[in-house]
Amino acid sequence: MAIEKSQSYVPLEMIRRESGLIVGLITLVIFLVLGGGWLSQLSGWATPLLLFAWLFPVMLWLSFGVVHHADCLAVKLGEPYGTLILTLSVISIEVVMISAVMLNGDQNPELGRDMMFAVLMIALNGLVGLSLLFGGLPHFEQAHNLQGANTFLVVLIPLAVLSLILPNFTVASALGTYSTAQMVFALAASAGLYGAFLIMQTLRHRGFFVGPGESIEDAQDHGDIVVRSVGFHVVFLLANMLPIVLLSKSMATIIDYQVMAFSAPVALGGVIIALLVLAPEGLAALKSAVDNRLQRSINICLGSAVATIGLTVPVIMMISLTTGNKVILGLDPVDTVLLVTTILVSVVTFSSEKTNVIHGVVHLVLFVAYITMLFD
Repeated sequence: MAIEKSQSYVPLEMIRRESGLIVGLITLVIFLVLGGGWLSQLSGWATPLLLFAWLFPVMLWLSFGVVHHADCLAVKLGEPYGTLILTLSVISIEVVMISAVMLNGDQNPELGRDMMFAVLMIALNGLVGLSLLFGGLPHFEQAHNLQGANTFLVVLIPLAVLSLILPNFTVASALGTYSTAQMVFALAASAGLYGAFLIMQTLRHRGFFVGPGESIEDAQDHGDIVVRSVGFHVVFLLANMLPIVLLSKSMATIIDYQVMAFSAPVALGGVIIALLVLAPEGLAALKSAVDNRLQRSINICLGSAVATIGLTVPVIMMISLTTGNKVILGLDPVDTVLLVTTILVSVVTFSSEKTNVIHGVVHLVLFVAYITMLFD
């Protein structure tokens, strides 16, 4: 890991490293000036598709910038502050995206549910499956900290059940929804569970989330990255987040139009947001598994799932309570079966201290099942 404290960026080097931010700011200016006209006259398929093909990679590039500077702050500040900054940076992108879509134009009461479920399927089956497969192929078996995996799952299971399954069995409100009192409970329960988990992960039991034979200092090694001052990375982290926040409404409008125009599944909007948010962390998880650092990969995948529900549910509950917008949380029967199966398989996968290729294959089969059922 390269750490530079006093040298300043050479202008050309700075432009190269922050090129995503430059492109994002240019895109933001163009959409602020011309985007209103474009988005108010969406028709056909060519223009919306071109706008999406422009916005999505730009926002993805910016999200990589956010994660990079959060990673640098994690190295600079150490734990627990580094983990907290990294988690909140990534999840804040997700929360802003879903909030923008929920508050944009026609109400989509199922979007929050679809997005959370998409994150669970992508993280617990797609990313975990690929990590275990590509890690198991060269290394045969990979070890992880059993206590850490169990801690993730013991928090994730009640979060998933309370948020996505229980609403289908309550009788105080319509199917799949919570009453006002139940929403307040769901908000407090999600925030409380995630808060307790965060305290445990970053303060009381940091050793649970370190791989066998590693020290906490080893776990904080984020590879060969250039780390500068705290102020530098804070400024550029916020600078990369700002265009994402301001472009979210434009992206929401385009997603809504394309879902209707192409008669695509309504849940596809949630999948697109989940992919945008999870892509940078997903690549980091795969790289860690290939480098035989499975614990870091597990921390990323399971941590993303826990943080998503733990922080998104309170936000969408608050939006619903303050705006009166209806929020549907309960999954349909097919998705409920997939979620329960995923939880059971995850418990079995991480019930021992070692994983292998077959675990990855099983999770990937479940991910393909999710994609199949989404479109058919």
